[in-house]
Amino acid sequence: MSEKLKRIAAESAVKEVKDGDVVGLGTGSTTYYAIRALGDRVREEGLSIKAIPTSVDTRIHALEFGIPITTFEEFDQVDIAIDGADQISEKLDLVKGGGGALFREKVVASNAKRFIVIADESKLTKRLSMPVPIEVLPFAWRVAERALIKMGVKSVAMRRAKGKVGPLITDNGNYILDADFGEISEPEKLETEMNKIVGVLENGLFPSSMVSEVHLGTKEGVRILKK
Repeated sequence: MSEKLKRIAAESAVKEVKDGDVVGLGTGSTTYYAIRALGDRVREEGLSIKAIPTSVDTRIHALEFGIPITTFEEFDQVDIAIDGADQISEKLDLVKGGGGALFREKVVASNAKRFIVIADESKLTKRLSMPVPIEVLPFAWRVAERALIKMGVKSVAMRRAKGKVGPLITDNGNYILDADFGEISEPEKLETEMNKIVGVLENGLFPSSMVSEVHLGTKEGVRILKK
């Protein structure tokens, strides 16, 4: 059922893409459905778009489905960005980065005219509470960890590569720390504080000010949430 809800949310968001758009494509299982649906529109409707992917995986999927790729060297802004979320508050603040692409996802989202979030209904919660992914430079990961502890984090853990002893390496060559702050009452303030830590590249808190709307897959259909 959750896969169906992801798919209908993704397909709903893809309907918002217009001919000539530069589209930011997020990373993850829900965004995969959006990439596939966009590829269908390119093939069946002759939709002319270019996409800026947020990860190597997304770039590969986009090319597989016939979506032309571009970069910020060619365009200074994205018309519409489509991406998933790991958790969504009722105020539309987000935790993202479960797939490890949070830095590139935030670059794309923050340079998009519209940022549409796609998710199934299980991701919606009253307040954010899950651990926040933080991308850190390998040279300074311990420095960042100590700073987070001083900030009062409940726990912080280095994310490990699946099936391996060593740390997960992002597409940017960095590490990810997952920091558990418990219930997050002021996401925008916490986002700013974490990014002041020397060695932190970016974190997975996406404040509601970045979000245009959320397309939420539910058993009754797609709900569109706006601020």
